[in-house]
Amino acid sequence: MKEKSSMELGITTFLHTNPEHGSVSPAERLRQAIEEIQLADQVGLDVYAIGEHHRIDYTSSSPAVILATAASTTKRIRLSSAVTVLSSDDPVRVYQDFATLDVLSKGRAEIMAGRGSFVESFPLFGYDLNDYEELYEEKLELLLKIRANEKVQWSGGHRPAINNMGVYPRAEQDPLPVWIATGGSPESAVRAGKLGLPVIFSIIGGMPERFAPLVELYKEAAKKAGHDPCKLQIASHSHGFIAESFEIAAKNYFPVMAEQMNKIGRERGWAPYTRDTFKEACNLRGALYVGDPEYVAEKILLAQEKLSLTRFLMYVDFSSLSHLELLRTIEFLGTKVAPIVHKELARK
Repeated sequence: MKEKSSMELGITTFLHTNPEHGSVSPAERLRQAIEEIQLADQVGLDVYAIGEHHRIDYTSSSPAVILATAASTTKRIRLSSAVTVLSSDDPVRVYQDFATLDVLSKGRAEIMAGRGSFVESFPLFGYDLNDYEELYEEKLELLLKIRANEKVQWSGGHRPAINNMGVYPRAEQDPLPVWIATGGSPESAVRAGKLGLPVIFSIIGGMPERFAPLVELYKEAAKKAGHDPCKLQIASHSHGFIAESFEIAAKNYFPVMAEQMNKIGRERGWAPYTRDTFKEACNLRGALYVGDPEYVAEKILLAQEKLSLTRFLMYVDFSSLSHLELLRTIEFLGTKVAPIVHKELARK
């Protein structure tokens, strides 16, 4: 974990392709991802994280495979899922995949374990959505038991029992980092606190400061469970885009954000995404980190103050953004935003 005067900065992505509209092909998007990870490493960012999805418009069904491809061509950046949909996966296989990544990357792998915002993986792998909560709790328990013990004795209701069997390979890190990922559930915040695990909040709307009560729930649960509050790690994940000026960033990003939010909104019954919605989200207290490097740094610092963040991850990926724009945002985050953030935090 970083010193208190600093924090980690990084990138999240779902490797958006949207082939229905003739954008970049899945094969090309995967190759681009490796270039993005390499650049993020070169400019000094701390984390690159890929979210597991099983939709036609994302090419990220196997994050560990993609991250392992980049492991040999990067040196220090941490390689994570964002998230692993643990409810519909096998914790044995999840651990094996990320332990393998950890060995290949010389101790840089992480797992963000979540239930997933999209649910396509449940019918795909034969799980009942009625078991949504129970699946996650049971599989998280098994994953944590596997990372703590070379040989595992376990039984549950949704997977065959494991009778004193070894799970290999073992991760280079001991223990392999597992984060609890949540979109704002109090139960998830409390669960992470009780377990003493790091937590990451997905903040894609409203004001980030509204998550402050969840942070307090997390801290309180951790303290009651006997975990050292000084060792807690708290992260947030939000959409962002950086350009030479706020005007350029806002002009280029609004149609991108509107297209994506309206597409998902039609699936979920959301109201249309408007320019006023975008403008409000771009203000200093909003959840969109869009603007020039100085403004984005100011917003990150505000979120850090309100939420006690030790890590901030920016989601930069939409199919209608060019690869060059994504690379430029990564470069700005590492070379312009990060120095401002670290300098300001060092003064505290």
